[in-house]
Amino acid sequence: MTKNKIIVGISGGVDSSVAAMLLKEKGYEVEALFMKNWNDQTEDGKCLWEDDVKDAMQVCDKLDIPLNTVDFSKDYWEKVFKNFLTEYKNGRTPNPDVLCNKEIKFKAFLEYAENLGAEKIATGHYACKSMNGNSIQLLKSIDNNKDQSYFLCCLNQNQLAKTLFPIGSLYKKSIRELAKKAGLITHNKKDSTGICFIGEQPFRNFLSNFIKSERGLIKTVDGKSIGEHDGTFFYTLGQRQGLGIGGVKNATNAPWYIVKKNTTDNELIVAQDHDHPFLHSKNLTVLNINWISGEIPLLPLKCKAKCRYRQSDQKCTIYAAENNDIIVKFEFSQRAITPGQYIVFYNKNECLGGGIIDSKY
Repeated sequence: MTKNKIIVGISGGVDSSVAAMLLKEKGYEVEALFMKNWNDQTEDGKCLWEDDVKDAMQVCDKLDIPLNTVDFSKDYWEKVFKNFLTEYKNGRTPNPDVLCNKEIKFKAFLEYAENLGAEKIATGHYACKSMNGNSIQLLKSIDNNKDQSYFLCCLNQNQLAKTLFPIGSLYKKSIRELAKKAGLITHNKKDSTGICFIGEQPFRNFLSNFIKSERGLIKTVDGKSIGEHDGTFFYTLGQRQGLGIGGVKNATNAPWYIVKKNTTDNELIVAQDHDHPFLHSKNLTVLNINWISGEIPLLPLKCKAKCRYRQSDQKCTIYAAENNDIIVKFEFSQRAITPGQYIVFYNKNECLGGGIIDSKY
């Protein structure tokens, strides 16, 4: 007996390929959906998604499942990319992948799949979920190195209820082995990196297509000008590479780090200290907080959090602030907390939710 219809978001990568395969093996009626969310062309005239959709077609042929395609590029521009540009113009460093999941992969895609008659959607994200009474918990993947719960922090109960994560309980190595055994063309395909849906492009060149750059001064913490930058929005706190600083009089050969961005005066402030006091903060404020349970927990709340994807979980306490915003106080000082990025909260392996870092102190 065929189980209910599931539509898998297939990207042309190995993770979504195996997700579709596993669901079909379990007896679901499986279809795939390839999302076109960015239509700009490369220098040789190719759309960035062309190779991926070819791989998706071969995987679906191998699995004998229908492949649907949809163009969400207008939604992506309006709901994700405009915000991305605004944040950069304001001197912040956004994370479009979180917003892309919220607005495209688990909203536009979910609505489209339901119109195609799907009961649920599935993705190749490394995450798990479980029930706790009447609430659905978002959990970390068993593969801690690949866990993607950080990027799913803005999902809600309805989105989780209608989503399956077939590979969340598997390690990456096992997924590649399963794909190879099944003869899927994606078994040895390189993992995608870069901005969600836009892929791997020289970031500075890409951003210059949308934001006018303005050169400015690079100064030391004591106000000495030692170079020029191409535009403050190209840089982020703690950055070491690409500053073009060299041969500074009376300075050592130690590397320089960005310790502050002065967007008002279009200046970068740098120091030869990986752990300069300007880079360290114990407290931050958070906007647009999303609690996955749908309910605000009793505050203050002791838990753990990370301010960027690859950071280890850090002990902190969450306090209530005005307008449903929150203040987070860490047990230990944190390096390079970056406004515009997401802070995501955890209770052991459960992702509680997250929000946008507004300020640090």
